[in-house]
Amino acid sequence: MIGYYILIGAIALVSWLVSNQLKKKFKKYSQVHLRNGLTGREIAEKMLADHGITDVEVISTPGQLTDHYNPKNKTVNLSEVVYNHANAAAAAVAAHECGHAVQHAQAYSALGMRSALVPIVSVTSGMSQWLVIGGLILGGAAGMGMGYWVAVAGLVFMGFATLFSFITLPVEYDASNRALAWLKNKNMLSQEEYAGSEDALKWAARTYLVAAIGALASLLYWALKVFGGRD
Repeated sequence: MIGYYILIGAIALVSWLVSNQLKKKFKKYSQVHLRNGLTGREIAEKMLADHGITDVEVISTPGQLTDHYNPKNKTVNLSEVVYNHANAAAAAVAAHECGHAVQHAQAYSALGMRSALVPIVSVTSGMSQWLVIGGLILGGAAGMGMGYWVAVAGLVFMGFATLFSFITLPVEYDASNRALAWLKNKNMLSQEEYAGSEDALKWAARTYLVAAIGALASLLYWALKVFGGRD
């Protein structure tokens, strides 16, 4: 277990560093005000309109960095600092979330796969580690009876969460690419504003990359514990 705590600690440290850098970047680019004066809401509505999407609503949601696209009710949810403000960070976030709406409208396969995994992961992720640990206590590492199969079930559940993390990567990177392409092609931002939006989205994507690597590392660690002790 000491090795696991070291692994988790290292991943948590990297995650904190990336997250902290992301917050600094968004704070920095929140000071780069758009010359066109368009708020995050207006940027989002224009991007949706330019893609012929008329059934998605742009709404405000409480909190910071709580922005997301909800495919169930077709809403682009923008945090208050994005929804009401006209800066490079707000433009980046608003366009990125609309990128997900465009993916949905165009039936982007990776988004469909991720959406299909959501109900599975929501049930399995919370119990996966406990199943593995419980299975090991019952003798799973030695391949003994019920304990082994309980641990394997936990690994399968953990595998779903890891798969979800890796499917999320192309979904998020693609949404950012769509956002940046639209911002550039429509000349929505000046060169300085665009550079800020691009940098902000790059750091946002890195948080998902760290999460995926962490999920894989954890899965491999527990798999080694379960299968490594067998003859």
